[in-house]
Amino acid sequence: MEIRRPSPYLIVLSLWLLVFSASSQIMIISPILPQIGKELTIADTLLGTLITAYSLMVGLFAIISGPISDRIGRRRILLIGTGIMSVSLVCHFFVVDYFSFLAVRVFSGVAGGILSGAAVSYIGDYFPYKRRGWALGWVMSGSAFGQIFGIPLGVVLAGQFGFRAPFYLFAATMGLTFILLFFRLPQPPVRKREGQLTVRGAVSDYWKMLRQKEIAAASVAFFLMFLGVSVYVVYFPTWLERSHGFSPNQVASLFLVGGIANVLTGPQAGRLSDRIGRKLIVLLSCVGLFFVMLATTVVMRANWVAYPLFFFIMVLVAMRISPFSALLTALVSDQNRGSLMSLTVALGQVGFGFGGAIAGPLYADLGYSSNTVLGAVAVLGMGLIVWFLVPEPRTEEA
Repeated sequence: MEIRRPSPYLIVLSLWLLVFSASSQIMIISPILPQIGKELTIADTLLGTLITAYSLMVGLFAIISGPISDRIGRRRILLIGTGIMSVSLVCHFFVVDYFSFLAVRVFSGVAGGILSGAAVSYIGDYFPYKRRGWALGWVMSGSAFGQIFGIPLGVVLAGQFGFRAPFYLFAATMGLTFILLFFRLPQPPVRKREGQLTVRGAVSDYWKMLRQKEIAAASVAFFLMFLGVSVYVVYFPTWLERSHGFSPNQVASLFLVGGIANVLTGPQAGRLSDRIGRKLIVLLSCVGLFFVMLATTVVMRANWVAYPLFFFIMVLVAMRISPFSALLTALVSDQNRGSLMSLTVALGQVGFGFGGAIAGPLYADLGYSSNTVLGAVAVLGMGLIVWFLVPEPRTEEA
């Protein structure tokens, strides 16, 4: 299907809707986790494994889909992923217990793995390096709009119609994304990877990338970034509800505040990184997160404190996403970009899944303060690795 070259703003809008839909169906799990446990009679220590299962499948299928996208093109991989994700979200209708929910989240994780890194890779293919921060800042703000509109609406729908309702909502927006991508998204004008794709060849390519110091460091940083967020955020609403008496509506409003912080920060951080470089912004974000995470349980002396606290957390999280993603797109050539983005995202999802798995036992056995400490150490480690070990290309070379 031949598509005329569209406006870059339409490209950004299409990928924004994809990120909005994909991230919202992930984020909605956290605020409705207590409701899921109650309706399906799932123990606290098992709830985190629903997140882990999704993340592990994302990691596995990201590894598989990366080399494929380098050969068949980003447009096709985006269409395949959005189509499967739409179907998987509708399948939440069949959830009746822990194991059926686990199976559906595994199915969704397959689609998430196919999509992971695809939007960032597309931007890397389509936009010059000096504009990638701007494009990524806006595309990644789709996640923030999910916090502002998608998550609060999803929480309300879950309260009125059961925990399955939010997944139907995001199935509809993902289906709309598929239609928009099909009719309006062109294949970027870059040369595809040539040669037959084999398992042995793909493994060899990944190994060659990981043997490069800067790529190995970036992969570890991505792992720590997601680990820190997962350990901290997954049980944050549960802690607020049980220790501070937060209602589901208050949790929804908290995510609204966090989303506003993300929208205000993400695009500006991306644009600023186009001018002054990516690494400094990433380091400042991680150092700030380290101190704020450590202070969480200390400063929470009244419920209103949670709102400025979470606002500041989301500002710092948004500061590092688009600059770090833009930095990653410049580490390899166009023909290997899909593989690199999928590799780093896969390791990130493994980090997120591992964080979700250990967050439950930490919370149950040691209290939420243990989650904040581990999360803080992880994000600080990410910042130091990026600062010392991941190079930033000069503007002329990029």
